Amino acid sequence: MGLSDAVRSVINQYAGFTGRGGRSEFWYWELFALLVQIVISIAAMAIAVPSLTYLGSLFSLATLVPQIAVGARRMHDVGKSGWFQIIPLYNLYLAIQPSDGPNAYGTGPASAATAMA
Repeated sequence: MGLSDAVRSVINQYAGFTGRGGRSEFWYWELFALLVQIVISIAAMAIAVPSLTYLGSLFSLATLVPQIAVGARRMHDVGKSGWFQIIPLYNLYLAIQPSDGPNAYGTGPASAATAMA
């Protein structure tokens, strides 16, 4: 499957969360989305039209559903649930979650730093 076939496949299955998706479909779609975003960004900087910067956001919104769908199909291909895609969001939550007070593993890093001062 080439780039154009992969893009066509993802667009044809715009909200198709069932079935399987191969590596080539997934990675060619990722490459396509990245290249379009780069072209939009370069065009926005070169032309210097403020409203053109919103085009990248519009493209991201327009491709959000197929992005999630192709990811779910790819996860199905490796034998996992499509819900495994949300693991990076959980990691982000853990990274920004504050650690208040002591717990079973000791005092928090901020508490230890103030205790030394």
